[in-house]
Amino acid sequence: MKKLIIMLAAASALFASCSSLNPEYLLSSGAKLAQAASISDEYIQAYVSQYIAQLDAQNNVLPESSPYVKRVRNMTAGITSVDGIPLNFKVYKTDDVNAFACADGSVRIYSGLLDRMTDDEVLGVVGHEIGHVALKHSKKQFKQALMTSAVRDAISSTGGTVAVLTASQLGDLGEALMSAKYSRKQENQADDYGYQFLVDHGKNPWAMVSAFERLLTLSSGGTSAGTSAAANSAVTEIFSDHPATETRIARMTEKATKDGYKRPAK
Repeated sequence: MKKLIIMLAAASALFASCSSLNPEYLLSSGAKLAQAASISDEYIQAYVSQYIAQLDAQNNVLPESSPYVKRVRNMTAGITSVDGIPLNFKVYKTDDVNAFACADGSVRIYSGLLDRMTDDEVLGVVGHEIGHVALKHSKKQFKQALMTSAVRDAISSTGGTVAVLTASQLGDLGEALMSAKYSRKQENQADDYGYQFLVDHGKNPWAMVSAFERLLTLSSGGTSAGTSAAANSAVTEIFSDHPATETRIARMTEKATKDGYKRPAK
């Protein structure tokens, strides 16, 4: 509540300097911001589900018969929920090297990631992304996107029910999410979660280190068989801060060494 009051006060101070704005408009905007900030977890999941449904419709979702999907099913067998939220895994056919998880339990893995990593490395990346869900980072990020996009107007006009968002609103929400970044602290927490995720599923946590090393090589412009410039660009956008990535590698290396795990031979 204190953060919300500060945000509203800052917004009011900024807009007050613009004499052409109507005070009634300012009050309306503040009310919409407050309503978006107080949205329940159930509503968050409902809006996330709408957003994911659009993403699935816009991407090439591979069928169960795909070798990529079969591989994901094998590596995630028994991984069904996080923090009481059921998980659902799908694979997008794209050369991009990425994966993400959302607050409704949707986990999407890009075939480009599967092409360039071992099963354990992919599972480490997936564990990291699931960590953002388990630690509530994804929910907070999505709520922030709702507050800073035009979708808050739709939320404020529904009278206590979930709004059915238009394609335009979902697009605006997507842009807000794209510009949102996890903090360094949140990334470290998700790294630790991914590390323990591997351990809990009987995997060597050194896979976290090798996964980040592969991503760092790609983001630095390194290539491997089947790696396109577009894929390198996609990774560069995600891992643009090389020193930060190197620090994360060092953290995971220290942790695995301290815990007594032996690094597998390359």
